[in-house]
Amino acid sequence: MISRSQQRFHRLACISLLALIILCIVWELWLAPLRAGGSFMALKALPLLLPLCAVLKRDNYTMQWTTMLIWLYFTEGVVRAYSDQTRLSAALAMAELCLSLLYFIGVAAYLRPIKRAAKAAQKAKLVQQDSEQHG
Repeated sequence: MISRSQQRFHRLACISLLALIILCIVWELWLAPLRAGGSFMALKALPLLLPLCAVLKRDNYTMQWTTMLIWLYFTEGVVRAYSDQTRLSAALAMAELCLSLLYFIGVAAYLRPIKRAAKAAQKAKLVQQDSEQHG
């Protein structure tokens, strides 16, 4: 059973992931593309689209590995926030950075109770096996 706080954290993760996908596309095609008329950098949204359905369906494994993927977007946000020439592009990079952090926090907080329960179940199983062997 998923608690209310887990539902909120899952919602935070989903909203931030969707917002990050939209931001990546809009940023590179219309708002502040690297080249006039849009750039192929909009394709950076594709890796975020791959796990989207599974994240929306609360697939724990997918949510775990996407926390590693999201650090690429965080890193790009940091680099471009400090290196891009225009204020708009730097602001969009800060938004990317913030959305990446929100996604990571949402997933980590959502998965934490699940991981704790799995660890407790594994420990109980080991104790039961140990008692059966010595009992």
